[in-house]
Amino acid sequence: MTLDLLLSGGEIVFPKRGVRTGSIGVKDGKLVGLYAKGDEPAAKEVVDCRDKWVMPGLIDPHTHIGFGSSETDFQTESRSAALGGVTGMMTFHRSEDLRQSTGPWRARGEAQSLIDFGFHFGITSHLHLQTLAECAERFGVTSVKVYLMYKGKAGQAKGFAEVDDGLLYAAMEATARIRGGVVGVHCENVEVIPYLRESLMKAGRNDLAAWDEQSPGFLEAENVFRVLYFGEKTGCPVNIVHMSSRESLEIVRRMRRRNGPPAHIETCSHYLSLTRDAACGILGKVNPPLREQADVDALWEGVAEGLVSTIGSDHVPRKVSTKADSIWTASAGFPGIGVLLPVLLDEGVRKRGIPIETIAAATSANVAKLYSIPNKGDIAIGMDADLVVVDPDRRVMVDHATQHSHSDYSPYQGRTMTGAPCRTILRGRTLAIDGGLSQDANASPAGHYLHRG
Repeated sequence: MTLDLLLSGGEIVFPKRGVRTGSIGVKDGKLVGLYAKGDEPAAKEVVDCRDKWVMPGLIDPHTHIGFGSSETDFQTESRSAALGGVTGMMTFHRSEDLRQSTGPWRARGEAQSLIDFGFHFGITSHLHLQTLAECAERFGVTSVKVYLMYKGKAGQAKGFAEVDDGLLYAAMEATARIRGGVVGVHCENVEVIPYLRESLMKAGRNDLAAWDEQSPGFLEAENVFRVLYFGEKTGCPVNIVHMSSRESLEIVRRMRRRNGPPAHIETCSHYLSLTRDAACGILGKVNPPLREQADVDALWEGVAEGLVSTIGSDHVPRKVSTKADSIWTASAGFPGIGVLLPVLLDEGVRKRGIPIETIAAATSANVAKLYSIPNKGDIAIGMDADLVVVDPDRRVMVDHATQHSHSDYSPYQGRTMTGAPCRTILRGRTLAIDGGLSQDANASPAGHYLHRG
């Protein structure tokens, strides 16, 4: 057999299981062989991976495609992802009627995306729940999200009048009936936030730390308890998305002792690398807020012990102009998919000694398992050949101008990180190499929709 591609002599990263030197054979878009040095068959293309890690391509579990430009986000953001070693992304899709909007949105992604992609459904009404089983079957979506920050007046301002604890409970009941179903929840007690915000605004505060003080970590933790308790009562697996606080992490530790249904934790690269004192200032406004160094440290402990199961970017590709001049009027969220892996390599592996196989699990294998994504997230015979070759010693300085994103800024602008991807491969096809896009892949994108279930 002649291989299409041989990745020769690299340090192969097996999620959770360790690292060993070897070569990887690819044919027809699949992993077909793992070889010791000297035992490799012939290949049409050989890539020397000595002194490099070869990891599963990242699957970013948390992105917001369409929040920058609904017309072109799949195009721009998938290219930013590929440059950063991301070969798949899950993005949130919500509309008034998911039956009508999901098909066209999928078609746009299939026409534009350089990487594979799938959807989480945003649940904001009882119509969504009444049609969930139908939509899950038609579109292969097993995961939904409920936004507790859109309760009451906050939701009405966004046009969501039905978000409350009843909708949360009903969403868990409905999702528990879907094979592989999981409910992700944005946890913030939006009823207390206005009370705390009022005094901060009266004091003239306009700093990033004020955003944390108006929505402190205990307001996230209070919601986390409610979500896990409802999960127990409905028998529904839950996922606390973009967890930001050490208090929330402790709530999960306590509740897991009760042996209820699965309780998963996702955090994001910015909660592992930025604080409320970050130099980016208002550009760092995000929900939930950036917090203190003690929260960053606690979340890394959760990653190290496996309590935090997935890590995403919460990528929002808006323009810097949407940030305005005030913490109170600036848009929330910022771009991050293109630097997801470098942030985790620099902050986790280099600075804290987190094993690279732990990072691979949280960014690939665990994501594929949680969201029922077939043939992805690991290095094993028969899996899709989605891989990223990483130079652990390569130093890169973050510059938004090289990110290929619709967004025109980065909260990490000018920051130098150690460890970066040097080749991104999707089903055996090179998407990016040494910081640039493959001309062939860029000209003819072939990202697939991830139909699950």
